[in-house]
Amino acid sequence: MTRAIRVRAFFALAVLALSLYITLTVPVRLGLDLRGGTQIVLETRDSPTAKADSEATDRTLEVLRHRIDALGVAEPGIARSGDNRIIVELPGIQDPREAADVLGRTAQLAFHPVLGTAETSETSRQPLPKKPAELVLPDESGQPVRLGPSALTGADVDSAEARIDQQSGVGWYVGVDFKGAGGDAWARLTGEAACRPAGDPARRVAIVLDDKVISSPQVNSSVACRTGIAGGSTQITGSFSRDEARELGLLINGGALPVPVETVEQRTVGPTLGASAIEASARAAVIGTALTSLFIIAVYRLLGALAAVALACYGVISYAALAALGATLTLPGLAGFVLAIGMAVDANVLVFERAREEYAARQSKGLRAALTAGFRNAFSAIADSNITTLIAAGLLFFLASGPVRGFGVTLGIGVLASMLSALAITRVLADHAVARRSVRRRPRLTGIADTGKVRDWLVRRNPDLMRRRRTWLAVSAVALVLATSGIALRGLNFGVEFTGGRLMEYATSTPVDADRARDALADAGLPRAVVQTSGDGDLSVRTDQLSNAEAAKVDKTIGDLAGSADKIRDELIGPSLGDELRRGALIALASALAAQLLYLAVRFRWTFGTSAVAAMAHDALILVGVFAWLGKPIDGVFLAALLTVIGYSVNDSVVVFDRIRELSAGDRRTPFSRLTNTAILQTLPRTVNTGMGAVFILSALTLLGGDSLTDFALALLIGIVVGTYSSMFTAAPLAIELQARSAPPPPTATPRSVPLTGRSG
Repeated sequence: MTRAIRVRAFFALAVLALSLYITLTVPVRLGLDLRGGTQIVLETRDSPTAKADSEATDRTLEVLRHRIDALGVAEPGIARSGDNRIIVELPGIQDPREAADVLGRTAQLAFHPVLGTAETSETSRQPLPKKPAELVLPDESGQPVRLGPSALTGADVDSAEARIDQQSGVGWYVGVDFKGAGGDAWARLTGEAACRPAGDPARRVAIVLDDKVISSPQVNSSVACRTGIAGGSTQITGSFSRDEARELGLLINGGALPVPVETVEQRTVGPTLGASAIEASARAAVIGTALTSLFIIAVYRLLGALAAVALACYGVISYAALAALGATLTLPGLAGFVLAIGMAVDANVLVFERAREEYAARQSKGLRAALTAGFRNAFSAIADSNITTLIAAGLLFFLASGPVRGFGVTLGIGVLASMLSALAITRVLADHAVARRSVRRRPRLTGIADTGKVRDWLVRRNPDLMRRRRTWLAVSAVALVLATSGIALRGLNFGVEFTGGRLMEYATSTPVDADRARDALADAGLPRAVVQTSGDGDLSVRTDQLSNAEAAKVDKTIGDLAGSADKIRDELIGPSLGDELRRGALIALASALAAQLLYLAVRFRWTFGTSAVAAMAHDALILVGVFAWLGKPIDGVFLAALLTVIGYSVNDSVVVFDRIRELSAGDRRTPFSRLTNTAILQTLPRTVNTGMGAVFILSALTLLGGDSLTDFALALLIGIVVGTYSSMFTAAPLAIELQARSAPPPPTATPRSVPLTGRSG
């Protein structure tokens, strides 16, 4: 065993051992769409007295943290996003109304002396103008009262708790304990009020929350004038219900927000949807991986079996990387994790196909030399194709948000893990296998001593695909026009993420007719609600902006129609955030195209880069057009699929262009069109085998992944078919046309065909 092999083996074992340890000891954090709960995105706003700057947002975050702790939610999450946004995750909270009310209220608590009843004009019966430093507010009965300057604020409160006292008839009340000088200030305030005679309005103390008098109790007759209520505690009474007393206690404990906040996004996912998504994705992953493994074993035999082992190692490494980085695994992220299994096959297929070519060309040098040459010659194509995918994943992370960003994280981790499994683990296992004497005696057992049925057919036929390159370009143009006409004729069905509004999905006990649901919602005051149903009892309602109270009306309406309905999803996106997400999507797409063009122009000729980007745009527009014809939603999950298709399209083009570069380096006399045709035919076995591996995974996702993953997998299936076609019949012919227009005429020579590598002997 050489030193290089020992180093690779040690490195692979160390990475695998560390990954196993992390997998067994560190759990991956699941997103709310997988475990159920509510996510609320709050945006701080300027107030007349304070600016919503970075410092105010930090103070707001700390106040909200106290309020969340008081809600008693298990494993809550709160984090700042940008300069003025705060993301709050509340696992297990299925009704967001209480949480949104508690988090969003400014809770400006103050204790005021009551100066008396506000005088009114005899003619208008309206309160007379207040004097300076006075505040006129209605008390609990609606009678206007004059209040003096506040003597205490919420900052003077140490704690507040909802309590019940049924013996005295008070019922539910809030016990308040003051801190520091707050106790003395309370004693002074109540001591001054105690100097007033019984029944005088000025003997009361007003407790004001957000400019509303919530309680104005009389100071008890037992309290001495100028002495007040000592001990630093008091009771807030006001005929509270249990929930009202509890909410008030939470607000007082949380303190006052320094600036107002507005809910710009709210997502609620039921635990049943999360559980079914995990179960469906896991089932699809197991079945898809098993089918992919059987396929590569059937094609590459012993080395295919070793690649399947490396595939399992890839899964462990990817999972451990997610756990170690503390990344949150969301539903699109889970789909990206499953998809990357299919992508991991590509690197192995590239190596094995190159090894087949090397063995057929130099059979006398043996299996080990062919395998080593296969890894060496495939490295540039593996590196280029994976770097282009990493560019797409990086753009998702930096330009997208929420679940789409999570998809970018898992996709990036998957790409790196696939390179590690193919270039380190698979190589160690393969080197060890071909070094065995029993294997060397049976070279066909390895799978690389056989060129394969696809290559054998190509050797026999040797078709000149590029002879009709302009015909292929015309076909691509026609397909592009047919697809994009759907955008013009039917328009794009933008999801609520990009338009703003509210989307609620229900699982009903009995099927509900969509027309009946629309009529019932119109009667309830929502005539513009868009209702869609599915055969399995699911119903979705999409509206413009709705408050939580109005959403409760929708819940009741659907529940009355269906008998019983469980809300499995509730998404609220503010109009400003929808515009921002839509702009971000366009920026991400434009940046992806520009970044891919720049990279390919540096790594290859500018004609290759332009052709690859044109094929990318072709694939992306066809996918968007097909979704327009089908009426499928264009949302964040679709954006993740679209950028993945862009990466896949580039991968195919890069493999072809890498082979053209290799062939042209050793042959300056053969026409460029013939070199391109040969490169396509030589890389076609890799394209077919890689595509089949991805199709197994995506077919499993489409058929078994459930409603939440069906559109995602469908988009990727369409993208793989179109991307495979465009790399051969759009990018390559366009590169030939551009090369013919930009390059000087070649020296006169007799055209000769570059032979394919076929079966020797």
